[in-house]
Amino acid sequence: MMRSIFSGVSGLRNHQTRMDVIGNNIANVNTVGFKASRVTFKEGFAQILQGASRPPGDTADVAGGTNPVQVGLGMNIGSIDLLFTQGSLESTGVNTDLAIQGDSFFMVSDGTQQYFTRAGNFQLDANGRLVAATNGFVVQGRLADDNGVLGDRIQDIVLPFGQKSPARATQEVTFAGNLNAEAEEGTVRETTVTVYDRMGVAQRVTVSFEKQAGTPPTWNYTVDTPGGTVVSGASGTLTFDGEGRLADPLPTDPFIFTPDSGADDVEVVLNFGQEGGLAGLTQFAAPSTAVVREQDGFTMGDLQRFSIDSTGTVFGAFSNGVTLVLGQVALADFNNPAGLERVGDNQYVVSPNSGQAVIGFAGEGSQSSITAGALEMSNVDLAQEFTNMITTQRGFQSNARVISTSDEMLQEVVTLKR
Repeated sequence: MMRSIFSGVSGLRNHQTRMDVIGNNIANVNTVGFKASRVTFKEGFAQILQGASRPPGDTADVAGGTNPVQVGLGMNIGSIDLLFTQGSLESTGVNTDLAIQGDSFFMVSDGTQQYFTRAGNFQLDANGRLVAATNGFVVQGRLADDNGVLGDRIQDIVLPFGQKSPARATQEVTFAGNLNAEAEEGTVRETTVTVYDRMGVAQRVTVSFEKQAGTPPTWNYTVDTPGGTVVSGASGTLTFDGEGRLADPLPTDPFIFTPDSGADDVEVVLNFGQEGGLAGLTQFAAPSTAVVREQDGFTMGDLQRFSIDSTGTVFGAFSNGVTLVLGQVALADFNNPAGLERVGDNQYVVSPNSGQAVIGFAGEGSQSSITAGALEMSNVDLAQEFTNMITTQRGFQSNARVISTSDEMLQEVVTLKR
């Protein structure tokens, strides 16, 4: 009878633990990135009342062997497992909110230790660092240099507004349009373009085309800028074939000038088009429309906004129209995620049975992807939890009945002396 009481006590105690886990799951049904737990039970010790015996060696003996006679002594907690199933995604529209689709974790750091989390509710602090909203731990990843090239070192993700995109001097000017084949000799077509020197100072450049006599006729061009001194390449000749297409020889000398701003010399390639092509300048019997289609220089720009793509790459949009890579959020994978140790704030640390973190990036060492502007919700299944609650309650009641019944039996033993 005493054994049954102790078995009932173990059942009460461990079902209470299971109820604690269920209660924690339900309490975190709306916690961002929360992963539910489950409790499994295992049999406790078994007391041997009689050992097993094997059949005797004499085959004529009809007696067989006997099985062991054992009495169980209750049950224990077998395991409390973390369930890392994918939670549903909720769209938030906040560009610093990130959700992982896959088995990976975000990495955050307090400056001395790394932590891992599925909760991507991040924000920027006063220093432009991307931090966890729950405790301010800094999100880890790699940063890019001024040219948008990512480095290899894992460090704090910093996105300071006021970051600048350097100016780039114009290297090529591309022309398009038509020069009228029926224009009279001496007709001039003029177009103007703004180019940039190495300091980002805008320089106005004027290109003039003058019709020349000949068969087929040619056009001489001259290039000038009021904001500097021309060094070379300020003039040349364009030749067209009998079909109005550019013909050899095409000008190859770049236009070079020294800006008055004090910047280094600017060397600009004049791209009039390809021989026999129609993408650049042409000479047909139509009005002259020759213009500069584009130039590839720009001035200095300030960071205005940023976005994050599915690989966790952070792109910055600058006031000069340039988009540069600023950094990339790192992801960590584990051989045994269920072995991680929970430390609160939706975060985990490495344990001896989780394995070390394998650090990578979405699409590069990790099979997971990142969704910006969304959060992963809890993976708690309320229907399953309520079902578990019912079975746990019934298990608790049954073990309580074992204790009360054993007590009544003991009471009967005590009253035998009357």
